This record gives sequence, structure tokens and C-alpha cells, in this order.
Amino acid sequence: MARKAVIASSLSLVVLLATASAAQADQEKLVVQKSSSYGTYISDDDGHAVYMFTADSKDMSACHDACAQAWPPMMSSGAPIAGAGVNASLLGTIPRDGGMQVTYAGMPLYYFVGDKAAGATTGQGIEHFGGKWYLIAPAGQKIDDDDAPKKSGTW
Repeated sequence: MARKAVIASSLSLVVLLATASAAQADQEKLVVQKSSSYGTYISDDDGHAVYMFTADSKDMSACHDACAQAWPPMMSSGAPIAGAGVNASLLGTIPRDGGMQVTYAGMPLYYFVGDKAAGATTGQGIEHFGGKWYLIAPAGQKIDDDDAPKKSGTW
């Protein structure tokens, strides 16, 4: 009888660990990347840059339809995870299209379809869809590169 209880407890632990692991797999993790052009900036854990949009306001996205096709929102099914160098207190989510969009310092986060590989930052400084797109520093502010050449909304 004691052996059955130990086996049942062990199986319960395995199920619990598997459930926790699956739940964590659905959560986005943000990390810090370093660029010679822009210094340190926030990305996902695969190295893909994320951007903030100046037409957004705190906890409110202004990017929909064609904008969201060019700048897909960073979505998470659970609370986002702060990697090394990322301030966990600045992470959050807002409701979007039946899911949750990740925010940093209250600003919704997006990917850029023009960034074809990890480490690419081709969306930085683009004026597109009524606002400008910026990488985000670990402290939560936009990385402004107004001294760099202006880019238009084509990629």
C-alpha cells in the first residue's frame, strides 16, 4: 500500500512538472542584446528585436490591420519572463485579439517583418503607420537615433 502511494505521488510530481514546463513554454522571455550601432536593447530570447511605436500610448496599441501585419505584436499566453538585464517590474501585458500583448514600461511591443534574422534591427527609426518605431533600452526608454539617416516606411 505504501508503495502505491509513493508511485502515485511520483506520478503526480511528474504531471505537475510537465504542466509547469508546458505553461512556461507559452510565455515570452525578454533578454538584453548588444549592438555596435544602438548599444543594449530588448529582444526575445531567440534574439529577435522588439520595438515600441510612438503612436501607441501607455497600455494601448494603435497598430492594427495592415500595421499589425508589418509589425506583428509580441504575444504571450502567460506572464512574460525577464531574462538577465531585463527589469521584471517593467514587464506587463495588455489584452489584444483574444490574447495578451507584451508591454515594457507600459508600451506594447512588436516585431518587424523586415528583420529577417536574429540580431537584425532594420525597423529602428522607421516612420510608418503614423508613428516612429524604436528599439527599447533595458531601462524602458526608446533608443533614439535621430542622428542616423532617416528611413521611410519601405523595407
